[in-house]
Amino acid sequence: MRMLLRRALCLIPFLLPLAAVTAAPAPEVKAPGVAPAPDRNEGDGPYSQLLLRSVTVINGAGAPAFGPADVVIEGNRITRVMSVGAPGGSKEDPNRPKLAAGGREIDLRGHYVMPGIVDMHGHIGGEEQGVSAEYVYKLWMGHGITTIRDPGCGNGVDWCAGEQRRSAANAITAPRIFPYAFFAAERKAPITDPEDARAWVREVKAKGALGMKCFGYRPDILEAAFDELKKQGMRSACHHAQLDVARVNVLTTARWGLTTMEHWYGLPEALFDDRTVQDYPADYNYNNEQDRFGQAGRLWKQASTRGSERYEAVIAELLALDFTIDPTFNIYQASRDLMRARRAEWHDEYTMPSLWTFYTPNRDNHGSFFFDWGTEDEVAWRDNYKRWMAFVNDYKNRGGRVTVGSDSGFIYKLYGFGTIEELELLREAGFHPLEVLRAATLSGAQALGAADRIGTVEPGKRADLAVLEENPLANLKVLYGTGHIRLGDDGKLARVGGVKYTIKDGIVYDARALLADVRAMVAQDKRQRGITTLPQP
Repeated sequence: MRMLLRRALCLIPFLLPLAAVTAAPAPEVKAPGVAPAPDRNEGDGPYSQLLLRSVTVINGAGAPAFGPADVVIEGNRITRVMSVGAPGGSKEDPNRPKLAAGGREIDLRGHYVMPGIVDMHGHIGGEEQGVSAEYVYKLWMGHGITTIRDPGCGNGVDWCAGEQRRSAANAITAPRIFPYAFFAAERKAPITDPEDARAWVREVKAKGALGMKCFGYRPDILEAAFDELKKQGMRSACHHAQLDVARVNVLTTARWGLTTMEHWYGLPEALFDDRTVQDYPADYNYNNEQDRFGQAGRLWKQASTRGSERYEAVIAELLALDFTIDPTFNIYQASRDLMRARRAEWHDEYTMPSLWTFYTPNRDNHGSFFFDWGTEDEVAWRDNYKRWMAFVNDYKNRGGRVTVGSDSGFIYKLYGFGTIEELELLREAGFHPLEVLRAATLSGAQALGAADRIGTVEPGKRADLAVLEENPLANLKVLYGTGHIRLGDDGKLARVGGVKYTIKDGIVYDARALLADVRAMVAQDKRQRGITTLPQP
């Protein structure tokens, strides 16, 4: 059952207060095979005052970068963001913030600071992938990701809520966690009554879930669940899987109160104007994942055309409902270019052998569907992406909220790295770099109902930040933990970039040291297995 749930999760407030920075005990409940993260032994702070001196600020709200500026943090909150001069200027503002006794100052001339990234589709990993929570968290934190939403709580609601509490208390090195329970999870039998659906919502809220993830169910039952979520002040995500999308598409669930759609399933179906179901071949079998994903790559061309009456009507209604699209472009990238995804350079040092085995084509593992993946499939998926990206960009341009989610841990996508790939794919879709970073920060915070606390660099917000030596607006690749290769004026190649510091709740983490820990984990696992490289077919 647990394996089936994990497969389902990836086919696919009101929030607990963001806790004070005090220690919290490890949860008593453990999911089989997945231990909670160890107690934190990384990071310095928080400080009575932390002064980030002379940085260039990208505030996450869509404003252009500005600097030099001083960012003042007291405890776990930003208290001041002040421009202190002009680039290359010689005058020092006499009113710039002064370092208080007992505080810490970091000279960041030539550096950039942006809000910590919010990953709206961050599975913490589990038994099937064979990776630890610590491994996943450090990959995220090493990439400046300070908040994740776990859509489904695949390691159990109690487990996920326990990790959420420990992260909020900074007892572990981990992003903030927003647990969304998978609908009907942890029930011994299917839910067959609308009132039972309402009871389930109340049960998971009591356990610490902040929302619900679903990917289909009998309509009357699902509608009752959404209604109860609204009553309980909880939010929701949905992957509209093909088994139920004919009767419950994105417009259906959005009208019921769904707050965020995942991927794109259910959206082309809402755009049908000359059919009611996808044009499935007669021999299609949903349980054959190459069938499933092969035909998924041929779905967008069946939707109404860009600019049509139906197309514009769907956008208008979703806008009126204040609906959020979390596209997760990156998780299907291998479908349009399998070789690129398989041979991404970070796999060599950062991908656990067990995770690599999980990725390898296999009829049992979810997302390992490249049984005989060929040119025609990739060409279809490239066309699929063009149409899908156009809709998402149009939705953003009309004022719609688009967020960043990665869904890593499947289909050759690695935690942290996949999130940065998502930023690049939003750029490909037509987003300005400032719009990309807003999607990755403020928009995610808004979708979580937490924009009063996280998502921008401004006074009153939690001190969740990423600090870089390179300008991410000029090249999003500098956010990758492996950096970016640049030919210098001296004719020499150098790797530049990577996040330098990740700051969460005013605690300063050496991002590169976190990634070094991950490399050490991978190297140790390889030694234990007696291998030096990941096996290739």
